[in-house]
Amino acid sequence: MVQVCLNGARGAADSAIVPLTPEVMAEEAARAVAAGATDLHVHPKTPCGRDSVSPRVVAATLEAIRARVAVPVGVTTGAWAESDPAARLARVRGWTALPDHASVNWHEPGAEEVAAALLELGVGVEAGIWSGTDGAARFARSPLGPRVLRVLAEVTDPDGDTAAQSARALLSDLGHAHGRPVLLHGEDAGAWPVLRLAGRLGLATRIGLEDTLALPDGRRAASNAELVRAGLAEYGRAAREGTPAV
Repeated sequence: MVQVCLNGARGAADSAIVPLTPEVMAEEAARAVAAGATDLHVHPKTPCGRDSVSPRVVAATLEAIRARVAVPVGVTTGAWAESDPAARLARVRGWTALPDHASVNWHEPGAEEVAAALLELGVGVEAGIWSGTDGAARFARSPLGPRVLRVLAEVTDPDGDTAAQSARALLSDLGHAHGRPVLLHGEDAGAWPVLRLAGRLGLATRIGLEDTLALPDGRRAASNAELVRAGLAEYGRAAREGTPAV
């Protein structure tokens, strides 16, 4: 599976091509799916471009995207979208339109409660386990671990020379990961080395403007669709190379 991550916490200051409104997100989603993406991850945003878990904002984003594509759609529940854990939990419980899945960063305060609420709502949970945090250790102890949809192994090392090594360390920390599927991805200059590692290991991965604004050759990407096409090509080549030691 190659998931497309449409925008992330990026805004207009990062690039004019980052989709910020429901209509533009939907258009980017349609083009990315046509390019080969089979799953979506999106950050719903307020009119001023701020990430939000507000029921109204989430519903508007999901409605627009689902009018254009039929693949699963997931959203963020990151603490930066609502810093107060109790308020974040209340907003999630108040969602009137439900995504197919939502990412929960296990190192953030209130993660277990948000994940439990999502499961009660019938929403799949992507357990976000970030390198450089205690997320893997917390997830290993979590009684919710066996119930998540998948583990989102997020390599936060942006160095293209060391990101793959950081990814291997993160996978080692995750261990059996409660037997759940793992989606491995990196960010910025580390996005492409980690994607190639995912290909060699046969793991799901993702690519899109949240993770990188650049193509493998360093040129600025023109769209999420262009990143997806490049990602599928890089993933395929890496998969044919075989499996390295981890």
